Amino acid sequence: MTFGPGEHDVRKLQNTGGSTFTVSLPKPWVLKQKLSSRDSLRIDWRPSGALRITPLESNLKSVQKVSFSINKLPKGSLFDHLMGAYISGADIIDIELEGLPDRETSLQVRRFLRNTRGFEIFEEDTNRITLKCLLNPGDMPITASLNRMYLQLTSLIRDLVSVFEGEDRDFISDAEDRENEVDALLYLIERQARISLNSHLVATSLNVSRTQALEYTNLARSLERMMDHAFTLSQLVELNPNITSNMIGMAPLEQLPRWQSALKELMINIRTRDSNRIELARGELKEAQTTLRAYEMDLLKNHRQNEWMAFDLSLSESVRRLCAYSRDFGEILLNMLVMGKMSTG
Repeated sequence: MTFGPGEHDVRKLQNTGGSTFTVSLPKPWVLKQKLSSRDSLRIDWRPSGALRITPLESNLKSVQKVSFSINKLPKGSLFDHLMGAYISGADIIDIELEGLPDRETSLQVRRFLRNTRGFEIFEEDTNRITLKCLLNPGDMPITASLNRMYLQLTSLIRDLVSVFEGEDRDFISDAEDRENEVDALLYLIERQARISLNSHLVATSLNVSRTQALEYTNLARSLERMMDHAFTLSQLVELNPNITSNMIGMAPLEQLPRWQSALKELMINIRTRDSNRIELARGELKEAQTTLRAYEMDLLKNHRQNEWMAFDLSLSESVRRLCAYSRDFGEILLNMLVMGKMSTG
């Protein structure tokens, strides 16, 4: 019978005497792995109860390639296709051209290189651009990327507070660059998680289970959403230079220290996993959200000057959403904590 990737088979255990049991391996698999009699296999007992069998000499991840033909893609969609290939785990991306790349193609390729980590132009001629990833997916710990996202987010909020206290707006002139870096780190973590689902070598190198990798992706997505609102706040400040000077006493801004403290506690608990501390932080965030909702209702009820009310509502909503996504962050940590304590009965 034929037997290939993605298919399954049922085989019976054989008792060969004493406490030894054996099971035969599918011949097509043995041949594909280029194994022979007496070669060594590594057997891992997975937390799910499954056994994973891997050739001991199999240390290399297969190279994943994908090709796109410019004349077959919807106009202006090259960047989206490149990002899809990146997150899906492609190592080499070929872009088939019809002559030299036009300006739009070049711009989308450069945008892709700015928004990813590890990819470079490997070859380029009149018919093709080849992009190659030079970064091993297991080389960058996911927790290091999460921490970098957190630092970019909190530094922007800290600088925004300084502007509200009267500092120059140059403090937040690079807000878009910081948001772009957080986006790029999210894409990297999503890429690592996808690759780890198909490669136990990458999962082992990252020191995470495949389920943990998916939860880390959820944590990264929460941080990225928080950064979106931090960037929205920076744009709000840029568009309202006369309103924002020396206004640190506004109710939404008074909640930012509470948010910062709670998020810091949650970041610490990525490693410590203390459910009491996680719940305390989430409780603080919930109280901040409640305070901000009451503030927004009061604004709408009292009908302040239109310009002020629009500004206040936008400011309060962004701070409230920072708290909401931070609570989601804490919920994911609790899920990871509980998952780590589960056992089969």
